[in-house]
Amino acid sequence: MARRVFYSFHYIPDNWRASQVRNIGAVEGNKAVSDNAWETITGGGDKAIAKWIAEQMSGRSCVVVLIGAGTAGRKWINHEIVQGWDANKGVLGIHIHNLKNSEGKSSTKGQNPFDLVTHGQTGKKLSSIVKVYDPPGATSVGVYNHIRDNMEAWIEAAIAIRSIN
Repeated sequence: MARRVFYSFHYIPDNWRASQVRNIGAVEGNKAVSDNAWETITGGGDKAIAKWIAEQMSGRSCVVVLIGAGTAGRKWINHEIVQGWDANKGVLGIHIHNLKNSEGKSSTKGQNPFDLVTHGQTGKKLSSIVKVYDPPGATSVGVYNHIRDNMEAWIEAAIAIRSIN
């Protein structure tokens, strides 16, 4: 049975790359949101966005942060990381900069977003606990195949980490 996960990513620059990962089929992910639907959600302000995120995370066992060049430090990415962690969900990151976008271009490697989020009262960076994967590969296809072949194991490992942290 496929795990149900919530994918967190910077929408505008990484939507195409994220859709490649979401379409792998190894896990069941959150539904894609059209540009029009996202405009409606964001038009409702911060409360509407937080409500939508909470609804999308409901029933998910893991938050998979797809890390592009500008993912780290974004308000809603941080919110999704904290919400997932606080709800005792598995949390992990996957660098997607070497997947090509709709124009056939890769991007620069982004900073680890878990370096910017701390663990509860300890003040310890989540990056000291949460695993981040940087798939090897000389081509976008190679990177995709590595993600496809390993994502289920990465998710299971992230869920296991939550049982001890």
